[in-house]
Amino acid sequence: MEKRAAAKAADRELVIHREFDAPRELVFQAWTQAEHAAQWWGPQGFTVVLMEMDARPGGAWRKCMRAPDGHEYWRSGVVREVVPPERLVFTYFSDDRDTNPEHETLVTVTFSESGGKTLMTFRQTEFESAASRDAHRGGWQSTMERFAAYLVQVRAGRP
Repeated sequence: MEKRAAAKAADRELVIHREFDAPRELVFQAWTQAEHAAQWWGPQGFTVVLMEMDARPGGAWRKCMRAPDGHEYWRSGVVREVVPPERLVFTYFSDDRDTNPEHETLVTVTFSESGGKTLMTFRQTEFESAASRDAHRGGWQSTMERFAAYLVQVRAGRP
């Protein structure tokens, strides 16, 4: 019974580990400041048309991203925990007006420094199913590619 429960829990969790060639403070700022997040937070080809971020416990965040076909996707949540520059925890909710909204998930992002680089662990939990988790995996992996490219631009002085 315990094995089955553990397997079911794993089906409802997405974990991404990534190393960024940037100092931890910059990586943390890029996650918690709206002007940074608006430049990278969405899959490749998407444009963020609205980004609001109140990065303090109890603060709200909200974004609208536009797909290449013009469709807009709305996301929002509440910041639960902020420990600069180590940890960010927030809820994540898809509140698209023309589709069935997803249930709320919890995102935990941790940052550790390693020789001037940042090791990030991204964890999104409590998906309703493995299929829902997998649908998010591609979007987040694409988003992390954009994030890495954005950090290179910022470090080169071209945000």
